Amino acid sequence: MGDVAAALADDQPLSLMSLASSLLAALEPRRANPFDTAPEPDVPSREELVRTFLDVDMPETSALLAVIAELAGEDILRRRVRREIAERAHALPRWLTDLGGTTVEGAVEMVHALGDGDNIMIGLSLPGGFALSIVAYIDHNMGTLVKDAFIVPEPLDALIEHMKLAAGDSSPDTIWAELDPADARVRIQDAIERGAITFPPFETDTWPACRPLVEWAIGMLPSGGTGYQRPQWTQERLRELTERFFASPFATGLDDADHRGLLETLLWFGTDYGPGDPLRWSPVAVEILLVDWIPRKIVADTAYLAKAPESLRAFIRFCHHERGIRAALTDDTLAAVDKYEPLYQRTIASPRPQGPAALLAAMGALNPEGPWPAPETEPPGLAGIMLDSLRRAVGGEDALTTLNEIPLPDEPFEWEPIPADTHERVAEVLALLDRCCDERLDVEYRTACRRLLRRAAAEDPEIFRRRGRAETAAGAICWIIGKANGLFTGQMLVKDLMGFFGIRQGSVSQRSEALLRAIGVNPHERYGDMDLGHADFLTSTRRAEIISLRDRYRAMEDLTVAP
Repeated sequence: MGDVAAALADDQPLSLMSLASSLLAALEPRRANPFDTAPEPDVPSREELVRTFLDVDMPETSALLAVIAELAGEDILRRRVRREIAERAHALPRWLTDLGGTTVEGAVEMVHALGDGDNIMIGLSLPGGFALSIVAYIDHNMGTLVKDAFIVPEPLDALIEHMKLAAGDSSPDTIWAELDPADARVRIQDAIERGAITFPPFETDTWPACRPLVEWAIGMLPSGGTGYQRPQWTQERLRELTERFFASPFATGLDDADHRGLLETLLWFGTDYGPGDPLRWSPVAVEILLVDWIPRKIVADTAYLAKAPESLRAFIRFCHHERGIRAALTDDTLAAVDKYEPLYQRTIASPRPQGPAALLAAMGALNPEGPWPAPETEPPGLAGIMLDSLRRAVGGEDALTTLNEIPLPDEPFEWEPIPADTHERVAEVLALLDRCCDERLDVEYRTACRRLLRRAAAEDPEIFRRRGRAETAAGAICWIIGKANGLFTGQMLVKDLMGFFGIRQGSVSQRSEALLRAIGVNPHERYGDMDLGHADFLTSTRRAEIISLRDRYRAMEDLTVAP
């Protein structure tokens, strides 16, 4: 309470608001390690803390309640706290009692030419003439997530001037532009959600302590904006890029099998990791690639991997030329290759966990200090783990053994097992599913979605007797089938598919749980891809992947038990 009293006496609102934000952030216990089985700390809920403050009549608790109620964004809590504060009649500053009158002054983004990340800034005007500026740094190398954020007690235009001065010589490579507030909202919101499921979590002196404040600010922005659009690179586009590179002067002397193979590795890294742009290279991207990604991810002999820096230098020059990147930035990026190559060459020539062994070491399933199994043999026990996951996906050992790659047929919807009183609602969902699959997916996805809808409606018709939007139910079914078939691992973004139905990803969560239970799947026992327990829901492409993995891990298992 002494800290609260000091913050309340400060001339600026930020001290008290930051304190309340830190308190709320601390009440959101999220496991630092998803594989940690230690008991969760005994942390009170927000509701328990609010009740405690409501029971203690002090100016300090009134001040904290006023901020917490506003940041929480719940009308019932806000009205309750306002009534309590009015009855207490404590002398609180106007900005605090009128905090709900805060307005947004604008949003600006700061984007650098090399694209490692963006700063999104939001200006706020508080009652009493006070100004706050929110800054969220969204890191694209780490998966387009909020890596840091902070709040400063000054207007947005003043903050921008200070940041421009601090940028100094890098200012020619930085673009400052007004950002549609709706776009700012969805970009920060999505980046916060990604950061919340990332391990290990990113923490700084101010993040995630200021997360409730940031979420309060973006909650005042309009909805309906456009988030970051991940580039879609088809195999045809990648082939064209490959041939364009090897036909260029940058690849002189490199057009051989090894360097073509290494370029495939660079394109894999560029399209599947970071922001998904294989033409984007920066010193940070170089560091991630050479220090961690290739040594850990690519299982190959040392002589082959040793050629990667040479391929990378040529490809960086090619990409920067195509993008028109300033020569000084190209020099900085190439200097990063020179800087990290000695460490890279030592690493690839040394014993280390590779491929699945590296993943298991990171999970704690293998000793990170070694010894490790040879990459070509893979970790002991991995075959059994992987085969168990394949059995869960298709419904058991017999189903895994008899699995085939025959495409799902163009199958009509089966109405017979569905109760007549739900036909109208089911038909609404069916029409949406068919239209989505016809326009965005294909016949196999349409059949799989129809099968899931039929089974759910037959097994638990109450789902379709309850009130609810048909768009949400259709979106949940498409999401489930998409997860089961790996649709969202490079082919399509969840938000793009949900956008077809005019809904957000979060809105399908509750509806998907009911649908999963209806088909006999526990929604709380899902790991990685969605395991639906039946091959009838899987496309031919997904079944072909499972068959390939089945044969690989069965062969590995046979070698393990051989005398």
